[in-house]
Amino acid sequence: MNLWWLVSIFSFCIGTAIQGALKPEVLNVGAIFSFGTVNGQVSRIAMKAAQDDINSDPRVLGGRKLSITMHDAKFNGFLSIMGALQFMETDTLAIVGPQSAVMAHVLSHLANELQVPLLSFTALDPTLSPLQYPFFVQTAPNDLYLMSAIAEMVSYFGWGEVIAIFNDDDQGRNGVTALGDKLAEIRCKISYKSALPPDQSVTETDVRNELVKVRMMEARVIVVHGYSRTGLMVFDVAQRLGMMDSGYVWIATTWLSTFIDSKSPLSLKTAKSILGALTLRQHTPDSKRRRDFVSRWNTLSNGSIGLNPYGLYAYDTVWMIARALKLFLDQGNTISFSNDTKLNGLGGGTLNLGALSIFDGGKKFLANILQTNMTGLSGPIHFNQDRSLLHPSYDIINVIEHGYPHQIGYWSNYSGLSVVPPEKLYRKPANRSSSNQHLYSVVWPGGVTSKPRGWVFPNNGRQLRIGVPNRVSYRDFVFKVNGTDIVHGYCIDVFLAAVRLLPYAVPYKFIPYGDGHKNPTYSELINQITTGVFDAAVGDIAIVTNRTKAVDFTQPYIESGLVVVAPVRKLNSSAWAFLRPFTPLMWAVTGVFFLVVGTVVWILEHRLNDEFRGPPRKQIVTVLW
Repeated sequence: MNLWWLVSIFSFCIGTAIQGALKPEVLNVGAIFSFGTVNGQVSRIAMKAAQDDINSDPRVLGGRKLSITMHDAKFNGFLSIMGALQFMETDTLAIVGPQSAVMAHVLSHLANELQVPLLSFTALDPTLSPLQYPFFVQTAPNDLYLMSAIAEMVSYFGWGEVIAIFNDDDQGRNGVTALGDKLAEIRCKISYKSALPPDQSVTETDVRNELVKVRMMEARVIVVHGYSRTGLMVFDVAQRLGMMDSGYVWIATTWLSTFIDSKSPLSLKTAKSILGALTLRQHTPDSKRRRDFVSRWNTLSNGSIGLNPYGLYAYDTVWMIARALKLFLDQGNTISFSNDTKLNGLGGGTLNLGALSIFDGGKKFLANILQTNMTGLSGPIHFNQDRSLLHPSYDIINVIEHGYPHQIGYWSNYSGLSVVPPEKLYRKPANRSSSNQHLYSVVWPGGVTSKPRGWVFPNNGRQLRIGVPNRVSYRDFVFKVNGTDIVHGYCIDVFLAAVRLLPYAVPYKFIPYGDGHKNPTYSELINQITTGVFDAAVGDIAIVTNRTKAVDFTQPYIESGLVVVAPVRKLNSSAWAFLRPFTPLMWAVTGVFFLVVGTVVWILEHRLNDEFRGPPRKQIVTVLW
């Protein structure tokens, strides 16, 4: 009996030891951020708060502890790679980050190979495809939706062209490409892409050189996509160049709202430089949990920095990992790592590549993350089949006096632009008709409230060369004022009226064609367009078959064809007006025909008809009768 108890106790101890090895007490998670940036500081505080909240509730992980190790990349790609490699050496189950899309493209290859999920709420490049990077998960709406919102704002205000200013890195380039695609869907376009060096290396001289080019162009709607350091430098230089005056439109992506939320109150200089700008902020629905967390924030941050939406996403991302880990363990899975055979033979030198191991349950753990269905501080969290978050939405902000963010509406991919919070519209049928799109009034740069036109006549554009026939006859259609290059006429008036209706600038110059002594040949004028001498022609040019093969014509605005031209004389009307066509000659002709007809009748009738016989007087009377 004593032997049986000894065997039982020994078996229990061995089982407990094995279970402890397979289900460790500490679950390691890494985080790679640049903690000297606004988003890095906010994310660090929020992730630490989430870790404490999870570990304080034994129901979340069954008594196990979540340990988040923070690695400061200092906005350096090399340090980001080193941090990821260090995490992979220490049996890390997931990594939160990286902060930039540049490093997300690099580290995703490492995550794919070692099957460790990489979750980021700041690297939102729309080209980070789940097909290419299956272990990379974006836990905030990616920039494709951000650019959709900006494109719909451009369409709502009736502008046709924008200028994009961005940092020339993966996130900047790909975000602007997405903006161009979305603008093309609504028949708008990016007229100029102004690429600045990456955020850490851009200088004020770089910004000034680009803004001087932008100031010479016709488009006055400018989208700034980048980071807070570059963006604030752009606005500061723009103000000094007079580009924050009336007539300009500035739209900043989420970097500006993030900076305002975290750094308010702003300095007078910064607040003045961004006055009138529009920006967007990730929309997070109001809830009790969110309000409680906001009230805790000053204690968590010691008043060092304000909360922005990325802090809410950071907190929710850690909770997503914790819930997925609990589900992973509850499913009976074990946490184990195995050597990567592809690394065999690569262990030379001082690099300890053999320590890099594959997370055996990485695929199942990733599947649990993608099945997340919870309500966090940022709102409902659920992934669609393409891994995009359900109902991405943004607040639309107008920066007014003292840098105060004044909300003028919302955008969501469900309802478009609206002054009603998106969560209230989800319960109604989607209606994205133009009549249903609304925003509150805007204070534009320069303090004006009337909508800017969005373009001016450019100082660097080539004028269109418009050929006009220098006619001698029919000068009402088009004619040149003697001794000048000024042209007038009906055709010129039609052209000018059409140009005034265009929503963009068209610089042009009229160039008379012909010597002024005889009418020019219109077929030769058409040939001047095909050879590039003229860009277009304006005049009474007939649309004929051989000409339509060479150039495009507008719709005809003068009806031509077979017509009769007759002089019009004003005559007094009277009861005898019907006699006016009867001239003396017509009366004479009528009388002659009268006699001829009578004579013909007499010739045919007098031989047979007694009434046509008798004395000549009687026969003449009968003929006349």
